[in-house]
Amino acid sequence: MAKKILVIEDDKDVRDAIVYILENEKYEVIASSDSKILKSINSFNPNLLLMDNWLTEWKSDANGEQLSRELKTNPSTSHIPIIIISAVSNIKEIAEAGLADAYMHKPFDMNDLISMVKKYAK
Repeated sequence: MAKKILVIEDDKDVRDAIVYILENEKYEVIASSDSKILKSINSFNPNLLLMDNWLTEWKSDANGEQLSRELKTNPSTSHIPIIIISAVSNIKEIAEAGLADAYMHKPFDMNDLISMVKKYAK
């Protein structure tokens, strides 16, 4: 059975590239352009969440750091590994503050993405 990866990325080109790469690696990928999908995360039961830190479609002040912290402190979702992806220079600090398992800088190398997903998708 393929492992499920939930991808939340508002940039269509980046989202499509991630989906293509991960599907080529035989993962089942669920992709969304906004965080609303997180309301039903338990129905997907993903093995990993890849989330951009800044999503322009968000209608609130929430960001990837805050959403990651919420998921990691919720007993029903704390087991899901989270990788925050962003082009900001302080992504390491953002990921740590959000209790994320890892982070990736944009632009990222395809092989680095695959390696990180293999490491964290449980």
